[in-house]
Amino acid sequence: MLCKDKIISIFCLIDDILQGINHVEDVRRQVCDSKIILTAIVSSTSFYGNHSSAIKFMKQYGFIPNMLDKSRFNRRLHKISKLLIVSSYYKDFCCEMHYIIDSFPVAVCNNMRIANCKILKDKKWRGYTSSMRNYFYGVKVQLLTTKDGIPIAFHFTPGKTGDAKALGKMIDKLPAEASLYGDSAYTDYGLEDIALERKCILLKIQRKSNTKRIDTLEQKK
Repeated sequence: MLCKDKIISIFCLIDDILQGINHVEDVRRQVCDSKIILTAIVSSTSFYGNHSSAIKFMKQYGFIPNMLDKSRFNRRLHKISKLLIVSSYYKDFCCEMHYIIDSFPVAVCNNMRIANCKILKDKKWRGYTSSMRNYFYGVKVQLLTTKDGIPIAFHFTPGKTGDAKALGKMIDKLPAEASLYGDSAYTDYGLEDIALERKCILLKIQRKSNTKRIDTLEQKK
């Protein structure tokens, strides 16, 4: 849980960043965009992404007494295009060095309606989610977050694209000497060597049972 001083510090940094990029908003708003972004960060770091809990917390403890209800908060949050830009600054001013990558599917239609789909047209959009053990037709979102769950960057790929192929698109988003954690779907020995050689980035990917590079007991823990 973030303490009071950290919450205030993060708000000041967010507000300074928005002013620095000349962010303009309606002066009639009682809750500024900085407070909306702050609440989203508190939600990610302290409430596992639960916006309702974060909204109640910020209002109950006096950080944002006039906090919006959940519906208005979500609409405001979706309109803030600068959120990911602020997140990219967050990794710099917090000196974050540990990151997590994972993917999730976004289906555009049910499998039985693929033939009638007008948004996407190709076999490359048909993917498989091993954790859910089902197929989907749509896109796959590669999401890069800090170890506390704050989103830093994302990348869209066709549903059939493997996670390992998409990993190369995310390496440049990380600072030098950072560590990136991912599941076995991101196994790519060549990319591991390139990331380590060029930016000293450690790709700490969960090893499969038949892997050619075996982790030590300490690494597994």
